[in-house]
Amino acid sequence: MDDREGSFVAVRRISQGLERGSVYNSSSAEGVPGSAAWLGRGLSCVCAQRRDSDTNSTFDLTPAQEESLQSLQNRIDVAYDSTIPLHQEALRDLWKLAFPEEELHGLISEQWKEMGWQGKDPSTDFRGGGFISLENLLYFARNFQKSFQDLLRKQVGDRSVWEYPFAVAGINLTFMLIQMLDLEAVKPRTVVGGTFLKFLSENESAFDLLYCIAFKLMDQQWLSMRASYMEFNTVMKSTRRQLERELMLEDIMHLEDLPSYALLSQ
Repeated sequence: MDDREGSFVAVRRISQGLERGSVYNSSSAEGVPGSAAWLGRGLSCVCAQRRDSDTNSTFDLTPAQEESLQSLQNRIDVAYDSTIPLHQEALRDLWKLAFPEEELHGLISEQWKEMGWQGKDPSTDFRGGGFISLENLLYFARNFQKSFQDLLRKQVGDRSVWEYPFAVAGINLTFMLIQMLDLEAVKPRTVVGGTFLKFLSENESAFDLLYCIAFKLMDQQWLSMRASYMEFNTVMKSTRRQLERELMLEDIMHLEDLPSYALLSQ
């Protein structure tokens, strides 16, 4: 983010530029002005950072885990396409869930800025997260309506004068989780990624559920740090570290057992 201009820059989706299983180097990320993942100055390290020890081993998967991982990777590989009726309808559904009292004038409209998109055409923002980032937002809105509305309308806590944009922050969370869980790899190369696949093989919506937990946790971190948009990078790092710690707790049998799950309200 340029301090003077206040513009946002995104990193192109990893799956579009790398073979699955290759290691992403954040220094080679291509900036795409006006696209989705809100990766401002220094923010790319939040999602792309990888410790050397992370790539030293892989984890054997059960057939059920392999099938679950492949299914999720297939979802990740789907780009948002504004010409596909299914994608158009999904975007309209998101608006209806977010603002049921307000009629949407069109898929390209200044109204979208109310939800925290960067411009009047959300399709330009989805380049960073793909269709799955829209699916994540829809899952959140349908399953945890109160928490969704609280975050959308910034109804809880002592809010900053300069708040994070809801929709674009959501795309960043999708991108961050894909990296944190090592979902671009053929097999997980981190303990956190291997642990997550146990949940995924038991619950096909595990990624969407973890997204909801992460969104609410991110907002809690935002409030506790009394952050403004210039600290978004720091808040995302803190959110990732907390999620990793919780996923590694020994007594976690289901995602609903994560301490941060209690932050969600239906």
